[in-house]
Amino acid sequence: MKNLKYIVSTLFAALVIFACVQDDDNTPDTNAITSPVNVSALVTVTQDNTGLVTITPLGEGVVSFQVNYGDGSDLSEVLNPGESTQHIYEEGTYNAIIVATGLNGKTTTATQEVVVSFQAPQNLVVTIENDDTISKQVNIDADAEFALYYEINFGDGSEVVMTNFDEPYSYQYTDAGIYTITVTAFSAGTETTVYTEDFEVTAILQPIAAATVPPARAPSDVVSIYSNAYTNIANSDFYPNWGQTTTFVEFDLAGDTSLQYSNLNYQGIQYGEAVDVSAMEFLHIDVWTAEDADLQVFPISLSSGEQQVTVSLIANQWNSFDIPISDYTDQGLSMNDIHQFKFVGSGTVFIDNLYYYKEATAPSNLTGTWRLASEAGALGVGPAVGDTSWWNCDDVCVADRACYYDDTYVFNADGTFSNVLGADSWIEGWQGGSDSCGAPVAPHDGSNPATYTFNQTAGTVTLNGTGAYLGLAKANNQGELPNVSVPSSITYNVSFVDANTMNVNIESGAGVFWQYKLVRDGAAPSPLAGTWQMANEAGALGVGPAAGDTSWWNCDDVCVADRACYYDDTFVFGTDGSFTNVLGADSWIEGWQGGSDACGTPVAPYDGSASATYTYDSGANTVTINGTGAYIGIPKANNQGELPNVSVPSSITYNVTFIDSNTINVSIEAGAGVFWQYKLVKL
Repeated sequence: MKNLKYIVSTLFAALVIFACVQDDDNTPDTNAITSPVNVSALVTVTQDNTGLVTITPLGEGVVSFQVNYGDGSDLSEVLNPGESTQHIYEEGTYNAIIVATGLNGKTTTATQEVVVSFQAPQNLVVTIENDDTISKQVNIDADAEFALYYEINFGDGSEVVMTNFDEPYSYQYTDAGIYTITVTAFSAGTETTVYTEDFEVTAILQPIAAATVPPARAPSDVVSIYSNAYTNIANSDFYPNWGQTTTFVEFDLAGDTSLQYSNLNYQGIQYGEAVDVSAMEFLHIDVWTAEDADLQVFPISLSSGEQQVTVSLIANQWNSFDIPISDYTDQGLSMNDIHQFKFVGSGTVFIDNLYYYKEATAPSNLTGTWRLASEAGALGVGPAVGDTSWWNCDDVCVADRACYYDDTYVFNADGTFSNVLGADSWIEGWQGGSDSCGAPVAPHDGSNPATYTFNQTAGTVTLNGTGAYLGLAKANNQGELPNVSVPSSITYNVSFVDANTMNVNIESGAGVFWQYKLVRDGAAPSPLAGTWQMANEAGALGVGPAAGDTSWWNCDDVCVADRACYYDDTFVFGTDGSFTNVLGADSWIEGWQGGSDACGTPVAPYDGSASATYTYDSGANTVTINGTGAYIGIPKANNQGELPNVSVPSSITYNVTFIDSNTINVSIEAGAGVFWQYKLVKL
């Protein structure tokens, strides 16, 4: 929908484009200029029964317009952007055609209905609604017989808007409240028809989208109080009784939860246990509010009391803050024994992703020799990160390209980088090869000196040196060779699955993502690597009040026999850090999954379809499974409690103890003093 103010801006934009073309000493590539877009027209009529209609064409990227009036008469003269043409119509309905011409002569046409009636508009129907996603915005639509155009008075002192209502007209108020909105319908006659409504404009008072998902972090790099992305401190109280007037609920937005504090004066959070966060570097918090406000954030120490940092909030959006821990320690706060939070503010706030963190461990996790994982799907391309549906190298491809999969990428501790290709690699047609193994071709043969810069915060690595590359030589930030010049540096996005596995991607053209999975050369495999299964014996599965105690319930011999469909499920830990639940055609399906505590078809997301990874911490004796729907043992038990009483987690951390190289005990506290326990054997 357009209004009269738009005409002036369109004229100005067209004049600027024209002036720039005239002043440029270089001849522009006009073939690259697109045809005009958003072509329409504002149509008004004099209310004197003469049928005199004014047509003002509108559009973007337009040099000139011409109008076919649609009644068999001659075309209008050529119009500049912002100019109008007038034409006298007989009473009736016509389809005027607007022809817009761009800088390169390309044209775009649009049809505009012209209704000329000397009767007053009849059966005026007006719909006024608050927008579902934009706070304090109303969407207005109207339709009337014999009406050619409409005026809208929003009732807030703003100027009246003229429109043809070819689509709903949207207007955002400064303040919520009740406004008298008036819509006037005009025909070619002298009489108008008016609709008036006292309408309540509302503000959106809760988030309509979830906060940004935090990046994957090693468990040692984060201490989480409240976040679906990490393992939170167990048994925290998010609404302790401190005498506050604040009210609390957990707000659920399509499965993503956040803390909602209303009527806020102050509010506390009591951790499940005091934590030492002195090694962390930042406190992260995401906050949403419907009004501009400030929020004071107080970590509270057992030994040194509390200190605060004030953050300023912008209304109607998630505000994301990374507060340096030094902002608190500089005020004398000890971070060795933090056991509470306090928030001071007003109104209603939503809080998510509340955690302490430090940047990933030093660049040594990149230093070393890497190669493409010799497995299907490690090399591919697609329209988004994680999607290689356009093409990926399958098992046959991997075998055919053995000369390529043994190439290495060497990140030295002194900041130098090398491509080590050996006597042959995969040489594509653009390199003069025949898409087969052949001698490496300069400059992509590893002969030029190169360096690298690793930005852990941004998750990027930049290779500096003509011919240096990761994955494929042709893919770079400008596009794909040979369609672009050979770059002197390339920046890739990197994320670590574990210390010995990383995913690399690069957007080589709009929406073209080449993706590589690299593994550290010569890295010792995790002792968990392999295929595991629940021990097919009584007591291998159970629950009790402490690790080693399954007195509440355990699966006896009869139970094991009844659940044969479950005891053949496997838990596969890949050498590349991947994890898979392999369930076959059936498994044990409990009532909360829609089953009947019997064998049945696996139910998503616990059906083995999750794309998951694992991280094993030998020092802490834990394994973390990352991926919604991935699990060890039984799917319902996780760090927050038991499904369906808690949200489905995106990661779960288990305690693991090796009895020998082929036998492990796994346990998880799924609620205070509720320990589910599993004995697994390697196949």
